[in-house]
Amino acid sequence: MSVSKQANESRPSVLIDNSGQPIKLSELQLNGVSAEAARNGETVKIWTRLCLTSDDRLFHRIADGLNGHIEHVVRRAGQAVNLKHAHTVLLVIHPDNTGDLWVDTAAVTIRIMPKRDLVAGGIVFESDIADVTEMAFPLVAIEKEDRAVCIFREGWRFGLFFDFNPAGDFSVADMQRDLGTMHRRLRYRDLYDALADTTIFSRLVEAGWFPFVEIMGSEFRVLADFCEAGFDLAEEEARLVTKFDSARLEHMSKRWMVKSHFAGKEPLLRSAVRAFLAGDAVPVIKIVLTEIEGILAEAYRAIHGKGARLPVLLDFAITSAEQKAGQADTLLFPAAFAHYLKSHTFANFDPATNTGKASSRHAVGHGAANAESYTPVRALQALLTLDQLAFYT
Repeated sequence: MSVSKQANESRPSVLIDNSGQPIKLSELQLNGVSAEAARNGETVKIWTRLCLTSDDRLFHRIADGLNGHIEHVVRRAGQAVNLKHAHTVLLVIHPDNTGDLWVDTAAVTIRIMPKRDLVAGGIVFESDIADVTEMAFPLVAIEKEDRAVCIFREGWRFGLFFDFNPAGDFSVADMQRDLGTMHRRLRYRDLYDALADTTIFSRLVEAGWFPFVEIMGSEFRVLADFCEAGFDLAEEEARLVTKFDSARLEHMSKRWMVKSHFAGKEPLLRSAVRAFLAGDAVPVIKIVLTEIEGILAEAYRAIHGKGARLPVLLDFAITSAEQKAGQADTLLFPAAFAHYLKSHTFANFDPATNTGKASSRHAVGHGAANAESYTPVRALQALLTLDQLAFYT
């Protein structure tokens, strides 16, 4: 039997479905959570909307309270659930205090920014994910007057969201964004921790590393672990350089060339890639570090109709990343990358001491970088910095 086009269009997708039906509940008395202690008769502040993870101090107290009320209402309805063993719990409460409880039965989608082109139905690997922006329940209807509670597990941690919607204007888009933020922070907690730890992050930056999109995942985790332990990075860096073969660099190049401000530099960037594959670090660094400013200038000019100096261009790149991701708290780490660019890629040098390194565009551009610093590792870092900007602009 064929399905009409109109019927297909009435569903968000024909590839997914809820795995079961919700538990129907009534008399759900959930309208807020006390934000502070108070005695009988005193006024008290109430939270009506909140996002927490299990790392937050109040998470367990609030989660236990919600769990107790929900399980009590479920038992009163003649059913039984154990929410503590569930992976994803979604409760949608209607204005008449009836509700639909989905316990590991609602379809879940995660919206990502991919590193490569994807086709519908294709397998997505962890290494394909550049950023996570939303978590949604596409086949669960939530109306403007409804309220919602969601508790989900990611690894060994949990996220908690509730919106008791006192204004009667529930925003599904805001819920999806906030759930995506929690999912991202839980799943990639190690990356956030590494950047938040000033000792680890300073060691990474000093060595020229950053959680670049292309190596975000196990490759960067090893570098961060080595920095945390105080180990020498040389062996792991050499191993990482060998992983960038012609196929991987071609994927990166394709990302660049779809951007008009990169495409005009194609002959130069192709030359840098060929030099890297040939093991010649000098032209890679000379080309890439000196062309980054030009690429940023082209992107800036396309939007503002005029050029700008380097400090403005760097701020422009970071702002563009935040706008593209929809928020500053993203796996593109724009604020941290701003620090990396200013303290590493565009670090100043003292010409009197002749201590410039090939990691600094200024030292390279002025011929002040010592020859020994033109290494394959520095060349790879230059390519990864360029690649990062392709996600930003």
